[in-house]
Amino acid sequence: MTFRSKAFEIALNRIAPVLTPPHEKVADLYGSNTFSDDVMRTLLSPEAYVKISNAIRSGSTIDREVAEEVSAAMKSWAISKGATHYTHWFQPLTGSTAEKHDSFFDLTIDGKAVEKFKGSALVQQEPDASSFPSGGLRATFEARGYTGWDPSSPAFLMDNGAGGKTLCIPSVFISYTGEALDYKAPLLRSLVMLDKAATSVCQFFNRDVDKVTPTLGIEQEYFLVDKALYYARPDLLMTGRTVFGHSPARGQQLDDHYFGSISPRVNAFMVDFEFEALKLGIPVRTRHNEVAPGQFECAPTFEEVNLAIDHNALLMDLMQKIGEKHNFQVLFHEKPFAGINGSGKHNNWSLSTDTGINLLAPTTKPKENLRFLTFLLNVVKAVHDHADLLRASISSAGNEHRLGANEAPPSIVSVFLGGELTSMLEELVNKGEITLEKGENFYYKLGITRIPNLQRDNTDRNRTSPFCFTGNKFEYRAVGSALNSASPMIVLNTIVANQLAEFKREMDERLSSGEEKKVATVAILKRYFTESKKILFEGNGYSEEWVEEAKRRGLSNISATYDALYAYVTESTIRAFEKTGVLTSRELHARYEIELENYVKKLQIESRVISDLALNHVVSTVVKYQFKLAQTARALTDLEMLEEAEPIKEIIKDISSHVVVIKKLVHEMTEKRKVANNLEDLLERARMYGSEVKGFFEEIRYHVDKLELLIDDEDWPLAKYREMLFLE
Repeated sequence: MTFRSKAFEIALNRIAPVLTPPHEKVADLYGSNTFSDDVMRTLLSPEAYVKISNAIRSGSTIDREVAEEVSAAMKSWAISKGATHYTHWFQPLTGSTAEKHDSFFDLTIDGKAVEKFKGSALVQQEPDASSFPSGGLRATFEARGYTGWDPSSPAFLMDNGAGGKTLCIPSVFISYTGEALDYKAPLLRSLVMLDKAATSVCQFFNRDVDKVTPTLGIEQEYFLVDKALYYARPDLLMTGRTVFGHSPARGQQLDDHYFGSISPRVNAFMVDFEFEALKLGIPVRTRHNEVAPGQFECAPTFEEVNLAIDHNALLMDLMQKIGEKHNFQVLFHEKPFAGINGSGKHNNWSLSTDTGINLLAPTTKPKENLRFLTFLLNVVKAVHDHADLLRASISSAGNEHRLGANEAPPSIVSVFLGGELTSMLEELVNKGEITLEKGENFYYKLGITRIPNLQRDNTDRNRTSPFCFTGNKFEYRAVGSALNSASPMIVLNTIVANQLAEFKREMDERLSSGEEKKVATVAILKRYFTESKKILFEGNGYSEEWVEEAKRRGLSNISATYDALYAYVTESTIRAFEKTGVLTSRELHARYEIELENYVKKLQIESRVISDLALNHVVSTVVKYQFKLAQTARALTDLEMLEEAEPIKEIIKDISSHVVVIKKLVHEMTEKRKVANNLEDLLERARMYGSEVKGFFEEIRYHVDKLELLIDDEDWPLAKYREMLFLE
């Protein structure tokens, strides 16, 4: 029995575990493993609670005295719930989370055991920064880096799985010289600048607004594969995707998996991780089968952007841990299987005021609609002016496989507003008037008396648009499932903050010259719409016609990651980021270098895996199978059954032809890789990997996948698509 056969037998005999739901109601369970506002209110003195609340709400500095009280409260709370260690939990530029656990246990000077957690340990830690990506911001031999507590994201308890819990403190990560080495630090800066810029614009319409908070809802798509079959696929283990695999006769063409009944085993996994997520304060609400077989989605309630991104990173880690318990491997790669849909992470972004107003929600009141249009068109203008940068923010080796693959938005950044909004904006330009009927007053008449009328939104959803308006928010659909959402959100927050600041500057100039406020606002918005109109597209973003149309409009279509990433270091990007103070030129160049390095390394690993699997798994197996066929053909020939032997000889020839090509292509790819590895210029190395080394991937795959159809099913060494995708 082959390793694959044993793995399939194990997977086939799995049964769904019986889960015992918690006794608490979901509302009581929610946030039970977080150092929440309620916990702080209970454990802190009134003075300390007010100070920490003000720091969370307005960003004021927390003094060391308050930090000491908070740390003492955190320690007692965490230990009472079974914690033995604490860690600063941060998000370095590796794309995943990081943590270094320290014990509460310590010894006094006279050798007595105590449990200690000082305010200084809460506020700051010093992890070794030498092995994290820095993009040249620091030398490899310089080990010092700092993590700093982010009080706006609640500390939480992570179950270690084998007993004991760890107190996790969300933190920023900076170099010894103060540059950001993570996602959180620039994200927090971008949120501050967006709040400042959006609030100043809001006050043209309502003086009561003192704060604007960007909100985010992240839809997370993923695949599940049985653990045994996962280990029967070295490519999945090493790269997160299958580099070989013939499409099964049945894939997703029947559309029967989408929103289908969830199997008991998968449902048990979902229920388990949802309960654990709720304990951590992650407000997961939605679960369903996605389009591709073996693919699923979960989504939370909208939260403040920083918290939403922390929660998504934590959720991905949690899902992997819970998957282990259920003998599942969770795949977050954007394209783990060829021929079926890949996975995205749709980022639904909006702006809310401290007075309870969604700034991206249209109304029927003229003054409020002018405010809505102001924010809507400033977002459109920002995306238009920095489209290439927004494209760069979601660029990766994994997402390169997915974008434009007739399942995800293309590499062309466009904005969908919907026919009604677009017509209204045309009317604004042509007549200087705004007429908008709220969609909430429009109902579908179904003609079925037992079913109540269904409400229609004022815009449809365009699933082919990378950046679409969906009624009261923008949905950035091009984000890859494995990506940290901070990357596109840092860019979006920064470019919108920069644009809103420019709008305010123009308004101030017009108002100071005596122009009436409404007239000035409409005049600026008319110009913004005219200047940005070419990026608006209502049709099918998957079509070839759109590619041609976008080219005529002068829109970028940057398909290669190494080309897309260059937008990080253009003059316009550096100007916008330095003006807002989100990232310096040095930090931007570092991120550009890190992303290029990561792209090269991912393709380098994939190339090596392809070589190994093709030669040491596929070709070696095929040669053994050929020998069996040759023996059979010889036996038939000896029996003078020449006609019967002929088809077997043809199969042997077919196999040989594929083997010859595979060996030739693998050798050529390896030589190209050697040349690329010796290139000193990082961009040239990335370009050679992306255009030349990667160019062999599909060619080699074609011949390996043909061999999968020729070799006896029992002998094929790799778990097949039909086994991995349809076994639940």
